[in-house]
Amino acid sequence: MKKHSARVAPLSACNSPVLTLTKVEGEERPRDSPGPAEAQAPAGTEAGGRPSRRCWRCSRAQLKKIFWGVAVVLCVCASWAGATQLAKLTFRKFDAPFTLTWFATNWNFLFFPLYYAGHICKSAEKQSVKQRYRECCRFFGDNGLTLKVFFTKAAPFGVLWTLTNYLYLHAIKKINTTDVSVLFCCNKAFVFLLSWIVLRDRFMGVRIVAAILAIAGIVMMTYADGFHSHSVIGIALVVGSASMSALYKVLFKLLLGSAKFGEAALFLSILGVFNILFITCIPVILYFTKVEYWSSFDDIPWGNLCGFSVLLLTFNIVLNFGIAVTYPTLMSLGIVLSVPVNAVVDHYTSKIVFNGVRVIAIIIIGLGFLLLLLPEEWDVWLIKLLTRLKTRPHALLPRLLDRVILSSRRRRREPGSGRAESLSPLGMAAPSMKERQACWGARDEYWKCLDENTEDASKCKKLRSSFESSCPQQWIKYFDKRRDYLKFKEKFEAGDFQPSKMTAKS
Repeated sequence: MKKHSARVAPLSACNSPVLTLTKVEGEERPRDSPGPAEAQAPAGTEAGGRPSRRCWRCSRAQLKKIFWGVAVVLCVCASWAGATQLAKLTFRKFDAPFTLTWFATNWNFLFFPLYYAGHICKSAEKQSVKQRYRECCRFFGDNGLTLKVFFTKAAPFGVLWTLTNYLYLHAIKKINTTDVSVLFCCNKAFVFLLSWIVLRDRFMGVRIVAAILAIAGIVMMTYADGFHSHSVIGIALVVGSASMSALYKVLFKLLLGSAKFGEAALFLSILGVFNILFITCIPVILYFTKVEYWSSFDDIPWGNLCGFSVLLLTFNIVLNFGIAVTYPTLMSLGIVLSVPVNAVVDHYTSKIVFNGVRVIAIIIIGLGFLLLLLPEEWDVWLIKLLTRLKTRPHALLPRLLDRVILSSRRRRREPGSGRAESLSPLGMAAPSMKERQACWGARDEYWKCLDENTEDASKCKKLRSSFESSCPQQWIKYFDKRRDYLKFKEKFEAGDFQPSKMTAKS
C-alpha cells in the first residue's frame, strides 16, 4: 500500500468516520493486537493459571473505553440528528441554506481556542498560545503557515467544506430528513472508491460489495418516490454532498497526511477564518439578488441558527477528537443510529411514507455502511474465531476426563509405592507461561526450517517431532492450518497462485 505520510492514522482513509473531515491521531499509538499464538493462550493467566493483574487492568481500560464509546455514540447521534431536524425547522421561517452554512462554518474558529483550553487543563508542560500555535503550524511544513500554504493547502478544503454542508442543507429542503441522513451514509463507499483509485489503498472485496449496496440503495431510494423531479434533485444534492466530503478526506490524506489533535484544531480554525474572509461576500450577493432574502434582521430566527451551529460544532468536535477516549468504529456507529432517530421524528412531524422500497433501501445502505467498518484483517480474525469455537468444545471434555482419572489414581496410590503419576508436559491441562513459550519457540524453529527448505517437511523431521512434543494437539492443528492459510494468502496477493488443473478445467 502506498504511504503518503510517516504518521499514519489508526484507520485507512476509507475507515474514517463520516464527516470527520480531518485525519486525527493521538499522542500515543495504539498497542498492536496479539498474535494468533498469544490469542490461543488462556487470557488473563500467569504461570499456574492465576489471573494476571496486568490483564485485569487491560480489561478495565477496555471497559472504560467502551463506556466512553457508548457516550460518544449517543452524543454523535444526538448532535447529528438534532442539527438535521433543527435545520429542517429553521427553513420554515428562514429559507436561506447558504447563509445558514456560512453562519455555522464561522463557528469553526472556536476549535483551536477550545483545544488550547483543554491543553492548559490537562498538559503537564504549559505552553503559551504563541508557542502552541507555532508547534502546530509545523503540520503545514518547515515554514509554517505562509500565505502560499494558506491558499494552496487550506483554501481548497474550505471550499469543499462549504459545498459539503451547503448541498446537505439544500437537500433537506427538497426531501425528508430520513432520506437525507441515510443517503449521506454512502459517503464511506465513495471514500473507499476514491482512496482505492487515488491513494491505491488495499483492494477488499467486501468493500466493493458495500459500494455496490450503496449505489443500489441510492437507485431504490429514487424509485421509492416514483422518480419525481423534486425528490430526484434532493437525492442528487445529498449524493453530491457525500461526494464532496469523500473528496475532502481523500485529498487531505494525499496532500497533508494525518494530523494530531492540536494540528487538526488549528486547521479547522483556519477553515473558519477562510470562511469569514472569503465566503462572506456570497451570502451578501445572494441577499441583494433576493435569492436568499429576508425582510428584516428581526425576522431571522437567531435561536435556531445558534442552536444549529452549536450542534454542528459539537458533532465535529466529538467526531474529530473522540478517538482520544474510544474506538473510531464506535464513533461511526453514531451516524447510522441517527437514521432511525430521524425516521421516528419524521413519522410524527411530516407526511413520510415508509413503503417497502424505501425500507429496503435504508437497510441496504445501512448494511453497506457497516461492512465498510470492518477492519482490513477481518478475514483473519473470523478464521481465528471459528477455530476457537470449533476446538473449544472438543478440548474441554478430554481435559475434564484427564483430571478425573488423575485424581482417582492419586487417591488409590499406596504410600511408598514410587513416584506419583503426573500429566505429560502439556497434556490436556492449561499450559503455563514457560510451556507456552516452549511451544511457540518450537513452532518458530519448525516454520523457519520449512522456509529455508522450500516447504520440504522431510528435512525438518526432528524439528517437527520437537514441535509436536512441545505443543498440545489442538494447538498443532491450528498452527498447521494457520501456516497453510498464510502461505496461500501470500501467494494470492503476490499473484503467484496457480489453480490446479481440475480447477482450471471447471
